[in-house]
Amino acid sequence: MAIQRMDNVGIVVEDLDAAIAFFVELGMELEGKAEVEGLVADQCTGLDGVRCDIAMVRTPDGHSRLELAKYRSPAVIDAGPPRNRPHNILGTHRVMFAVDDIKDTVARLRPHGAELVGEIARFEDSYLLCYLRGPEGIIVGLAEQLS
Repeated sequence: MAIQRMDNVGIVVEDLDAAIAFFVELGMELEGKAEVEGLVADQCTGLDGVRCDIAMVRTPDGHSRLELAKYRSPAVIDAGPPRNRPHNILGTHRVMFAVDDIKDTVARLRPHGAELVGEIARFEDSYLLCYLRGPEGIIVGLAEQLS
């Protein structure tokens, strides 16, 4: 049996509203918000007393989603400073989006705290690419296809 699709990528954040604003400015659409708690949440996460607020944002084509979660309990665990980790750290490290205009997108995201990790780079005559840090230090990749 094969998988049907990738449903979403989950990201735990401290400031849910700021994360929503960032991804909406990027061009994603807020699908909905909810509070998650109870036995099923505890069973799925392997944690006791789960209570968290979630927001689901989706790409305009409806095929990709991010689940942003702010845990109210149990308390969030700080595993070190993710905000400044280098790109070559083991584990999940970025989410990449195709955009129409990379320079405009970066400019629109700066007021939401976005900072370029390096610089906008040109890959042959195919793409402009960059990585930037978004809310909570999340590394977001942007790719603009050229002609």
